[in-house]
Amino acid sequence: EVQTLTTAVAQAYVRGASVDWQAVFAGQGARRVDLPTYAFQRQHYWPERSAVLTGDVTAVGLAAAGHPLLGAAVSLAAVDGFLFTGRLSVQSHPWLADHAVMDSVLLPGTAFVELAIRAGDQVGCAVLEELTLEAPLVLPEQGGVQVQLSVEAADESGRRPVSLHSRTEDGAGEELWTRHATGVLSPSAGTTASFELAEWPPAGAVAVEVEDLYEVFDEAGFGYGPVFQGLRAAWRKGEDVYAEVRLPESARTDATLFGLHPALLDAALHAVGIGNLLEENGGGRLPFAWNGVNLYAAGASAVRVRMSPAGSRDTVSLVLADESGQPVASVDSLAMREVSEEQVRAARAGFVESLFRVEWTTLPVSAAAVGRWAVLGTDPFGAGIESFADLAALGAAVDGGVTLPEAVFVSPVDEGADTASAVRAVLHGVLGMVQEWLADERFASSRLVLVTRGAVAGGDDIVHAPVWGLLRSAQSENPGRFVLLDLDGAESSYRAVAGALASGEPELAVREGVVRVPRLARVAAVSDTAGPVIDASGTVLVSGASGMLGGLVARHLVVEHGVRS
Repeated sequence: EVQTLTTAVAQAYVRGASVDWQAVFAGQGARRVDLPTYAFQRQHYWPERSAVLTGDVTAVGLAAAGHPLLGAAVSLAAVDGFLFTGRLSVQSHPWLADHAVMDSVLLPGTAFVELAIRAGDQVGCAVLEELTLEAPLVLPEQGGVQVQLSVEAADESGRRPVSLHSRTEDGAGEELWTRHATGVLSPSAGTTASFELAEWPPAGAVAVEVEDLYEVFDEAGFGYGPVFQGLRAAWRKGEDVYAEVRLPESARTDATLFGLHPALLDAALHAVGIGNLLEENGGGRLPFAWNGVNLYAAGASAVRVRMSPAGSRDTVSLVLADESGQPVASVDSLAMREVSEEQVRAARAGFVESLFRVEWTTLPVSAAAVGRWAVLGTDPFGAGIESFADLAALGAAVDGGVTLPEAVFVSPVDEGADTASAVRAVLHGVLGMVQEWLADERFASSRLVLVTRGAVAGGDDIVHAPVWGLLRSAQSENPGRFVLLDLDGAESSYRAVAGALASGEPELAVREGVVRVPRLARVAAVSDTAGPVIDASGTVLVSGASGMLGGLVARHLVVEHGVRS
């Protein structure tokens, strides 16, 4: 009877009738109860995005990188190098949003270490000898950033330079790349770890309260989310600090995909403020320079940590072991640096107010045969290259049937009683030669190579340095006619000249056989030294303030330094 009544009332209810349920079940002993619980209560029903991004990169000639933070990898054909690429965002890698510093999501410094170690595994260099973080990598709230992790050719000892660059995907094709980290990978010496943390906690260690630690971090501007809140317990023993670190349950499965999960290593560093490891300055710190990083076991989701002083008050060493005390990783030294809101804001601002400088970057070149070369005056290489007294003598030889050389080398002659007169004489001599070279049609298919020694790239030859400024103007007006070449006198550098010229670069510096070329590089957002102090109440003289560059300098003085006079 109750079932029949309930069915009839329910049918009326679903058709829109208003039902007084208390009247319907009066005298039946009915009462209100809570809804029953079900299997997915308080849990996400939909499956989460996999930590490893999938896609058929082989269709475009690449190989899958097999790492959660990297998408593709490719071995470079012309040089002994390797390149990894990837895309990072808080949408594709939600756990990265748990690392917020000064209201900005930063890629943790430990992620740079993880990426460098992955690159080392690819090229047989198991040790991260050094890694310096130059600028923070800020992840935008929407969209992502493209990253490139490059490994250069090995030197005689097998060591390989490594660097990581990024740019926003919105600026692809127009925006320059920002270099965030540089370092060196080296082959393993074959030695095993010399530590273990089987006794836990160590005898005599004094427990330290860490329950409110993340609230303190949050007040200081370090907003660590659940994935990065891994510090569970800590102890002190003498100058050493011991810590127990564990990833949350939601991140433990992904730990097997990493060499060492960045959030796990980052949480281990949260114990650095416990004890007297760092000099107290009231500010938060981030990793800056890593040295001697070794990974002994991959995929850990929980570790025991021992942190010790390593020289200066801003540098520590640490070892990590698994829950049985067996080695996981070690870091010979880690330098920490204070970070300010201004530095993070500068990194977040992108390229709008960026400063750039010229940096001499290594250019890999292939061995090349010496072409048809000639020298004006003294042979700078001492290699028996055909020599001519001057351009007139070369022109006469060409008229007599001699094949025009592909490259004609000349070293400016240093004349003058003092520096000023020497510079003036050199510039006048080079200017006359350049004008003669361009005016003579017989030399149109050849290149004039101006050879200096120590005029650029850290050299101290101030007499010949102005020649580079003069020739740059000539190069801009006559592409392909001139080459600037600076040597250091090393025999290996002379042997590298053929490969350097074959690169087609207009400006080259060769040091100990290594070819370098000038490139624009962003000035690092993080600096170890404070900037110049400007008295806002005083007067600043800006030369050429009516021009574009002078106007920008004046605007910067007003906006950033408050100068009004």
